[in-house]
Amino acid sequence: MTEVLLVASVRPNFGVLADTVRKFNAQGARVHLAGMFHLEAEGVPEELAQVELAGAHQLPRTLKHRSQAVRRRLGKAPRGLRNWTQVRSDSWLRSHGRKADVLVALDVAAVYTVWRLAEYNRTAAARFGLAPALKAVEELKAQGGATARHSTVLPPLSAVARDVKRSVDRLPAQLVRTVTPRPVMRSGVGARLWRSAVTAPGMPIKVRAATSRYVAEGMQWAGRTSGAALTLADAASKIPDLQLRADLYNEGVMQELKKGISPRFLGKAVAAQLANADALFAGGRTDDAAEALNRALFLHFHRVLHIDQLSSPLAKDAEGFVAPLHRSKAFQALSRPRGRKVPAAPAPTDRPLRLLVTTSANDNFLHLIKEHFAGHPGVELRFLDLAANKHLKRISWAAPRMLKDRLAGDTSDYQEEVERLMRPHLDWADTVFLEWAAGPAGMLTTIDPGDTRIIVRLHSYEAFTRWPHMTDFSRIDDMVFVAPHVKDLTASLVPMLRGEQAPRFHLIDNAMDLSGFNRAKPAGARFNLGLVGISQVAKDPKWALDVLERVRRHDERYRLLLVGGDMDPKTSQATKDYLAEFEELLAPLEESGAVVRLGPTDDVPSKLVEIGTIISSSVREGCHVGLMEGAASGAVPVARDWPFYAGKPNSARTLYPEGWVVSSPAEAAERILKVTATEESWRAAGKLATEHALTVWDWPVVRKHFEKLILDES
Repeated sequence: MTEVLLVASVRPNFGVLADTVRKFNAQGARVHLAGMFHLEAEGVPEELAQVELAGAHQLPRTLKHRSQAVRRRLGKAPRGLRNWTQVRSDSWLRSHGRKADVLVALDVAAVYTVWRLAEYNRTAAARFGLAPALKAVEELKAQGGATARHSTVLPPLSAVARDVKRSVDRLPAQLVRTVTPRPVMRSGVGARLWRSAVTAPGMPIKVRAATSRYVAEGMQWAGRTSGAALTLADAASKIPDLQLRADLYNEGVMQELKKGISPRFLGKAVAAQLANADALFAGGRTDDAAEALNRALFLHFHRVLHIDQLSSPLAKDAEGFVAPLHRSKAFQALSRPRGRKVPAAPAPTDRPLRLLVTTSANDNFLHLIKEHFAGHPGVELRFLDLAANKHLKRISWAAPRMLKDRLAGDTSDYQEEVERLMRPHLDWADTVFLEWAAGPAGMLTTIDPGDTRIIVRLHSYEAFTRWPHMTDFSRIDDMVFVAPHVKDLTASLVPMLRGEQAPRFHLIDNAMDLSGFNRAKPAGARFNLGLVGISQVAKDPKWALDVLERVRRHDERYRLLLVGGDMDPKTSQATKDYLAEFEELLAPLEESGAVVRLGPTDDVPSKLVEIGTIISSSVREGCHVGLMEGAASGAVPVARDWPFYAGKPNSARTLYPEGWVVSSPAEAAERILKVTATEESWRAAGKLATEHALTVWDWPVVRKHFEKLILDES
């Protein structure tokens, strides 16, 4: 005889239940009822007395023998989980659960209990609702009875999820958490089946969205971040509402980004935001369109994708990566060049040139420039740190306001505020030199600069952010790049830099005083490798550890000296993950003395005295000042062929002399062992490196390029 166990958390409709019990009986099944609701003292409800119900059992209705703290904690848990906590020790339930051929949840709050019983009785068919349960009994009878059930009955969790999938569209959103208990998501089968439930056809949009969010919440709790993102993406793909679809994609992508994962649905998430932005823009809702466009740009250029990883979509196919942006009508409105009413005026001949040098907080590469022009007889210098003034700082990084102004046709109050705060500076200056092509560049080009000449310097970092796409380069006269490969990448991303209204391009090395680095090195420095700057994932110090281990196989006198502060794990989860891997590799090497951390310093030249080989292990760089300073000190340069640019027309190989650049750790180790084989060969190579650095990159040489740029001297 087929044994059927019904589990109910609330009082069922006894009339319907009685009719179904008769049908069970007609199929040769014996039915038991376990209720968490109040049952009569005699056990069988009066309404069921006339049918052949084998018995009804009262399940515990309170959390007996539990501390107040436990009860309080469980009071915040989903109802299904609370119910199981109450009844899981009931011996009658466990006994009948193990014997049952069909386990049935009569309501959503009983689903979790039935699933847990099915975990103990894996041959039972687990169902949600009377109709699916009756069908399961009929199938068992058709197969020849319960003894044949092993070959055809679905796994219990499959059955529960399948039946919930059929009925979830009828559930109020507030009950969805009850049928998606978090512990179920620990099971791979359960997670996959609940993910599939959110795509059930015919489900109301709001219920689908709510269900996907609760399922994703449970998966996140169970540590299935990608599963949570996939669930939200699956639901989003079935939702026609542009705003809701974009929101769900965004939530899924952000869950992965927060965990340091490159999202698999990034393209769809950005496309959804752009589609929503275009629809809103076409409807005249420019502020809402700007919000959607801002979200698209934020996702597309998130630092986890481009800054905190060892690769980037921009390194693989820069133009292809930004192509979806350029197809967007809203983005086209943003990137429309507006030009300037009058060209920049020529430098004055009857007075000194008024030069405004400005940045936002980061003036690391400006010191020599400011010092030189402050004392130049033909220049009157002012320095403006936008971050030092709260009003200027606020407008400099106000991405949403910039976008709203652009899409509204330059009529917003943002433009008025920029005009009020920046016009006095523009009216005073003949030339503005803006450091970093980031937020302040977007802010400054919101307004027409008049006849003031605008120069912007882009280092490297900015090319991997959204800011160049929010800058009107038709209002910039000159762009300064620190290296040809950076110029190539940036121009490939931004069409305005390739058009008729593009600014003039200049390639000028960073301002570095290298003469002070040329100091005598002790003989023991020959065996010291050095890495200056390890505070970013892009520096990839693990590559340098690989090189170190290769040279130490030949001679254990080789050591690696690390100069600079460590990465900040709070930057992102991706950075935290890389740092953890690096520290694990570093620990035994540091313990043995093979690696020495020198930490951050304000006196790099003194640290470089002890370094005989300077390494650039980065995956990308603009020009890598640390390597140039090391070369100036007489250390032998060994530069990795930066993977972001390797094989392109311009790269590390075109920036540095032949022989400095290597393609692998093995080639790096080979170069080091060969050049440092004797003290004579090592010192000779170091002398050549110093000569190159001082004749090409030292400030007296580079200063002339800046004078030509700023003073417009031929």
